[in-house]
Amino acid sequence: MTTSSRPAPRAVGVALVTGAARRIGREIAIALAREGWDIAVHYASSRADAYVTVGEIQGLGRRAFPINRDIAIESGVRSMLAECNDELGPVRCIVNNAARFEFDDAASFHVDLLLELMRVNAAAPILLAQGLHASLPATAQGVVINLLDQKLANPNPDFLSYTLSKAALAEATVLLAQALAPRVRVVGIAPGITLPAPGQSERGFVRAHTATPLGRGSMPADIAEAVVYAVRARAITGTVLTVDGGQHLVPSARDVMFMTEPKE
Repeated sequence: MTTSSRPAPRAVGVALVTGAARRIGREIAIALAREGWDIAVHYASSRADAYVTVGEIQGLGRRAFPINRDIAIESGVRSMLAECNDELGPVRCIVNNAARFEFDDAASFHVDLLLELMRVNAAAPILLAQGLHASLPATAQGVVINLLDQKLANPNPDFLSYTLSKAALAEATVLLAQALAPRVRVVGIAPGITLPAPGQSERGFVRAHTATPLGRGSMPADIAEAVVYAVRARAITGTVLTVDGGQHLVPSARDVMFMTEPKE
């Protein structure tokens, strides 16, 4: 039994959003659905949330279905597009939102964590871009959106392996834009602090979120809006849009999640 609904008229195309069950990924999936895209909602463990997101998209008159994969496993990543194509039709847009975010630094660095984060944060997006290019109909153009991080433009030594994996994806954004043109555009979106990090207090998040030149960081809706723009903008490829309220302009010796609580 399929969870996809009947096709709605005037579909723009099919988009696969990784990590789309919750948080920023859900916001992106809903925003694209409002633009007329049918959505493959990828999730790893958030099954119930994924089905809720699918229901919301179908409520907008678009088709949607949940797709479960551990994107650390190459064979699972490589089979995703074929399943999406079977359920919804040819995928034309991929948003690489899913990522692992774990703390390490120079003192605690271990090769195993670096390799695990590289598989999810860099290798999986590259494999999906490769698959999209290979599976596109001859006359179609596709687009890949890679979620990066403002800290690549404003580095600090916290989250060493995560930062290295996102730096690899940023370089891949340029290289893939060169290699896959003209059939596939590849664009990076670099958010700032958007939602509280695991272990971060609400007060700490508010302080970090407002410590930017614009007095606010990025909200999930800001990231989704930037993704929608990049998907529409057919002359943009191989570049990064930084959506962070100017956070990258404020140097910090530590990651923003370690900003101290405000004094009473």
